Amino acid sequence: MEKRRLGKSDLYVTELGLGCMTLGTDALAAERIINASLEEGVNYFDTADLYDFGVNESVVGRALKPVREKIIIATKVGNRWNSNKAGWSWDPSKTYIKEAVKDSLTRLGTDYIDLYQLHGGTLDDPIDETIEAFEELGSEGIVRYYGISSIRPNVIREYASKSNISSVMMQYSILDRRPEEEALSVLRENGISVVARGPLAKGLLSDVGVNKIMEKGFMDYSEEELGSLLLKLKNHFGDRSLTEVALRYVLHNPTTASVVAGASTVEQVKNNAKAVRSQALTEEEVSFIKKVSKANMYGEHR
Repeated sequence: MEKRRLGKSDLYVTELGLGCMTLGTDALAAERIINASLEEGVNYFDTADLYDFGVNESVVGRALKPVREKIIIATKVGNRWNSNKAGWSWDPSKTYIKEAVKDSLTRLGTDYIDLYQLHGGTLDDPIDETIEAFEELGSEGIVRYYGISSIRPNVIREYASKSNISSVMMQYSILDRRPEEEALSVLRENGISVVARGPLAKGLLSDVGVNKIMEKGFMDYSEEELGSLLLKLKNHFGDRSLTEVALRYVLHNPTTASVVAGASTVEQVKNNAKAVRSQALTEEEVSFIKKVSKANMYGEHR
């Protein structure tokens, strides 16, 4: 599987990454999916301390321990579970980040994290302090590189200008083209990569998407608009699978380092890997997709 450089770092991530949030807490089932990903050549695995109260990190860490030096583990910090675990609060403080990383290291069973990401962010955060925390973790050798997970242009611009982030994880797909409005150009200018989550839009852009249209639509799409778009894509691309079209569309932008797709079965892993290995889209095909889909402008959610 092809690899792309993550920002200006020396990390080269596979074009397909495994989003581990959907693995669940069944360690054996998760291990089968992770092993299938490894067999397909995937080297990028993305988790977070928030998922399953940290159990997800433990499951991922155990499954990847035999190949730890060959793969890239990314996790996230900033969402702090309340004592009763009925909800969480946002805490991007230096103190919390430097405490939380110790717990993540323990759960992952490793002494370093390849990519440590701030799991959100607003302009009201103590951004300089947050950056200082990540920089110190890097100097201490605990974190190799760091990034943020955000779709907010204002936040992205702030980190792009003030920090040494290697990547921004953001929702990006044919059905959610908000990054194209502003974020991608800012990142490209600063040598920062996109790690794209939700490239299949909750499965709507998978091969069975046409048959599972959400009643309330998706993003700016009504149910009727969504059905019309999916059929246009199927008709235009003929025998080519919708999964191929969706993943190759996001990878067409050179700022994208990896598309991170979740999987609940081994078959899904194989289908996603096959799609990523498929032929790249032509400029004409990309133009067609942009013509028939919506730009999804940010509006007030900046």
